[in-house]
Amino acid sequence: MTNYFGSKMGRFKELRVWQDSIQLAEEIYKITRLGSFQKDYGLRNQIQRAVVSISSNIAEGDERGTNKESIYYFNMAKGSTAEVITQLNLAYRIGYIDRISFNELENKAEKTRASLKNLIATRKRNCLD
Repeated sequence: MTNYFGSKMGRFKELRVWQDSIQLAEEIYKITRLGSFQKDYGLRNQIQRAVVSISSNIAEGDERGTNKESIYYFNMAKGSTAEVITQLNLAYRIGYIDRISFNELENKAEKTRASLKNLIATRKRNCLD
């Protein structure tokens, strides 16, 4: 079983939050290939870059040598998650995605954001050890 917090650094693929962020990215890529969303190059590319940034920063942070360095990258990932949530809201408001898709994707992004918040808190506690 994988966990959210990872007891050892350098095993980012075992972190549930990394796995969840990869799944979120996959779903964002699928939905941005549909309808009007695929034609809005600006918003499509921005949300794709932001969602890829989440898992990339988690991986980079977990590979860093110290918890302090890791926390920096995990905060970057959390910021990218907020970007994705914002862009999903816009996509919903302008009619690129329906309410069901919006709710599902926003919930997954919020879960990822909450998991990152917990991971950061855990790593901060480990900095004190």
